Amino acid sequence: MSEAGIPCLWMRGGTSKGAYFLASDLPGDPGARDALLLRIMGSPDPRQIDGIGGADPLTSKAAVLGPSSRADADVDYLFLQVFVDRPVVTDAQPCGNILAGVGPAAIERGLVPVAGAVTPVRIHMLNTGEVATARVETPDGRVSYAGAAAIDGVPGTAAAVPLMFENIAGSMTGALLPTGRVVDVIDGVECTLIDNGMPCVVLRAADVGATGAESREALEADAALKARLEAIRLRAGPLMNLGDVAEKSVPKMTLVSAPTAGGAISTRSFIPHRVHASIGVLAAVTAATACLQRGGPAAGLARIPEDGRFLVEHPTGAAEVFLDLAADGTLKGAGTVRTARKLFDGRVFPGPARAPALTG
Repeated sequence: MSEAGIPCLWMRGGTSKGAYFLASDLPGDPGARDALLLRIMGSPDPRQIDGIGGADPLTSKAAVLGPSSRADADVDYLFLQVFVDRPVVTDAQPCGNILAGVGPAAIERGLVPVAGAVTPVRIHMLNTGEVATARVETPDGRVSYAGAAAIDGVPGTAAAVPLMFENIAGSMTGALLPTGRVVDVIDGVECTLIDNGMPCVVLRAADVGATGAESREALEADAALKARLEAIRLRAGPLMNLGDVAEKSVPKMTLVSAPTAGGAISTRSFIPHRVHASIGVLAAVTAATACLQRGGPAAGLARIPEDGRFLVEHPTGAAEVFLDLAADGTLKGAGTVRTARKLFDGRVFPGPARAPALTG
């Protein structure tokens, strides 16, 4: 397989980049698949110099696509996070940014037929078991990546890819608030342990000695802050029904502060050990949802929009999230707009075999 190369579609999805594969082109055994992905990305190596990874968690991702295994979806999507400097590949979380490229990739690979000027693609997210719907621009019978939509964290414009999520509360933990409480105190810090598509620990930046306005680089350099957040994260994992999370990429740690650019809330997101250049799609949905939890750290700082459209501020701008609320205030669904672009379509050649992968 490696001598001939493996078919690979390299795409930007939202503010991430990843390799999109057909499941039929990868080993069926998860351990063999993950070991192969490490060789493809060039991990473990901080520079990923012998692979296609970009030396950053945001550019060391993979999507595995196949025919849908359920009647209410068009395509199955498994997200895999390939760690940069450790021999770890994990399916312990979804990724909403890479999700933005799944609809276009599924059409490019013939898994979903074009259905007109806009093709809806129902995506079964295998990481959580939920279904999301992407609407892909397909004029003239093929995917169009050109358009006027702009998202913070990505230069220029591209075709919009609206994403709608339903029934994502408790996607990985079993409940929106897995402990049943809006506030849990961990190591003396008030936290909201919440999962609306992405398990997150939401806490005030000020409570851990930060302002919430720091750059990504400043937070990356603060070893004491990162160690404190990791200690909280390790204790939060079992409380969120995630077990021992030492080798897992969830929960994410989300520092919140008052918005400064007209948004609903300001965030700094740890994913979990590196600082996100912006914020993940589902982490933004979860952060916006945390703003509605009265008495919680985010609610006391947030400016709640009347129309349900939350601008979640992050280091490079803001992510727009729409929360669909029922009359009684319960959450029915959530949505956002991302963009995606095909960067390369060809064959990738894995590097030499290394030690077995640690699958999380």
